[in-house]
Amino acid sequence: MFFIICPWPLRRAYPAWAAVIFMLAMLSPAPSFHISNGTVHILWAEARAETRQTTNADSILTLDMAIERALAGNPGLGEIKARAEAMAAIPAQAGALPDPTVNLGLLNVPTNSFNLHQEDMTMLEMGVSQTIPFPGKLALREKIAEQEALASADSVDEARLRLVREVKQSWWRLFYYARALNQLNEAESFFQQLVDIAQEKYKVGTGAQQDVLLAQLELSKLKNEKLELDSIRLSQNARFNALLDRPPEMTTRIPAEAEFKLPVIAEAALQKKALRIRPLFAQHRKMLDAAQARVDLAQQDFYPDFTIGGGYAFRQNTPTGQSRSDFASVQLSMNVPIYANHKQAKAVDQRQSELLQEQYALQDEHHKIQAEIAAKAAEYQQAKEKLLLLEHEIIPQAQQAVNSLMAGYQVSQTDFTDLLRTQLSYFQFQMQYWQALTNTQQILAELSAEVGEELSHD
Repeated sequence: MFFIICPWPLRRAYPAWAAVIFMLAMLSPAPSFHISNGTVHILWAEARAETRQTTNADSILTLDMAIERALAGNPGLGEIKARAEAMAAIPAQAGALPDPTVNLGLLNVPTNSFNLHQEDMTMLEMGVSQTIPFPGKLALREKIAEQEALASADSVDEARLRLVREVKQSWWRLFYYARALNQLNEAESFFQQLVDIAQEKYKVGTGAQQDVLLAQLELSKLKNEKLELDSIRLSQNARFNALLDRPPEMTTRIPAEAEFKLPVIAEAALQKKALRIRPLFAQHRKMLDAAQARVDLAQQDFYPDFTIGGGYAFRQNTPTGQSRSDFASVQLSMNVPIYANHKQAKAVDQRQSELLQEQYALQDEHHKIQAEIAAKAAEYQQAKEKLLLLEHEIIPQAQQAVNSLMAGYQVSQTDFTDLLRTQLSYFQFQMQYWQALTNTQQILAELSAEVGEELSHD
């Protein structure tokens, strides 16, 4: 199946291509036509089986489908999720007491006989001890782990935003390449028609040979541009497949039409919303809370930890059978921070510097995202205005100029170079239209990631 796709703002271009479409169809075996809004289809019987086979092998991938597959299968996102799940298991561990210690031993065994009955102080001892941190330390350790786990969960949301942004930008880039290749196919058909017309005029003596050569040169340049663009498309296709966890050689079929939006955005509102809902800010705030808890824990280390324990010692009877009393013991010990100036005090300084680091990191991210939103908002407005200008003014005017010059050239009232230059400009404007459309959607994808949620329609 051969098809030409025209966006709705370019439907005025149909008259210029009618002759090309009709000529291609008449030269093909068993042609049939289907005309719908925005699309003209010409089918050949020989091509139908191959087309159906391609359609069955590679289903069309919409943007929503691409995002869904990426979120479900991207290994990079899966790695971050697994890390967050691992972090979520830490707080309970950090808030638990250290494991108690159980000891078992033989005391005062005479080495000359290894007889357990010989000496009064020979005994079998069993004991247990438990270290108890100073009150408040366990709670602070658990709080630190909880805040880090919550920050790790926010990092998953942040990674999801980045992944969606990359998928959107890659998908729209592939959409542009598909539309650009389609435009080049149309341009190639037009210049082939122009070569035929120039040759006919040259044969009957009403045209110049240089017109034929110029048209053939432009046709060759278009073919070269198609080769380069197709190579770029294949490279982008491989990178896009990596985001979706698909084989790099798998062909991605982009739909001929795609829904797009051009919302009106208010920079100040986006700035406030980003500060409120962006996962990155929430992540930094939790890391800031964890850093503050580390400072508090470092100050608690000036206080000792305690170890309590108890034991029971079993003694054997004397060699004559006289009973010996067993022994019981209880102990309490604690560490003494006598090197506080070199250890605990320095730890407090370290944690305070780390707290200051987190404060600066949060402030720095705030400034960066504010600047990024402001820059992308300006870029979006410029791309949107360019798109509307191309759609409503430049392309219709260029189309009218091409139609007028084409009609004049066929009756030898228009210079060929004027027609060629105008037609090239017309195709360039069409390419700029698709580029501007792609730019608006890619910038919106970046803004959505910067803010932390999908931007709504008007």
